[in-house]
Amino acid sequence: MANRPLIIFDLDGTLVASHLDLIPALNAATATFDLPPVPMEAVGHIVGQGAKAMLAKAFEYHDRPIPDGKANLLFERFLTHYEAHIADGTEFYPNCIAALEGLSNAGFTLAVCTNKDERLAKKLLNILDGEDRFALIVGGDTYPVKKPDPKHLTNLAEELGFTASQCIMVGDSINDIAAAKAASIPSIAVTFGYSDCPISELGASMMIDDFAELAGAVTQLQANE
Repeated sequence: MANRPLIIFDLDGTLVASHLDLIPALNAATATFDLPPVPMEAVGHIVGQGAKAMLAKAFEYHDRPIPDGKANLLFERFLTHYEAHIADGTEFYPNCIAALEGLSNAGFTLAVCTNKDERLAKKLLNILDGEDRFALIVGGDTYPVKKPDPKHLTNLAEELGFTASQCIMVGDSINDIAAAKAASIPSIAVTFGYSDCPISELGASMMIDDFAELAGAVTQLQANE
């Protein structure tokens, strides 16, 4: 049995390329306030920070403030559009499914820890036929805390009967890696996600450019124990 048998994954920018639906939802919401669309390159790097950060960035991009008292309405319009189109374009990254299957077949337990609301995370993974691949899926509203708070990870682990010393975290952003470091959990950073700073600066234990490299990275981290 592996000495770190629980692999915890972030969702957006790690398992799935969700900008294909998040950015259209962003532009649909801001259009109701007569704001022109924003391009992927303007907001793609902060997708992992959540919808409110994306909405603020969209208005900043056009040198306009969010209208007074309208932030909640704007957020609600974003969520309404996003939930209705949550998997129109979103898909697992290349080689992701094969990597997950390989880890499962090797006896690893897989889980998801995302700052997206749990209901939306489960809905997305269900539509993509991925929900059953994970022993547990927790969102930003599952516990009183969320990443980068390390308890988001350790609470998940405890719910499955594991300790932090039995986990590996796989993510794409500072929230993922910071939470793992604070919990003393080794981490693997993917280079193809939504980080707002260079991946090499996150301080992850390892980096991978493709899910085809994941099994090898997990094996190496196990060997380093």
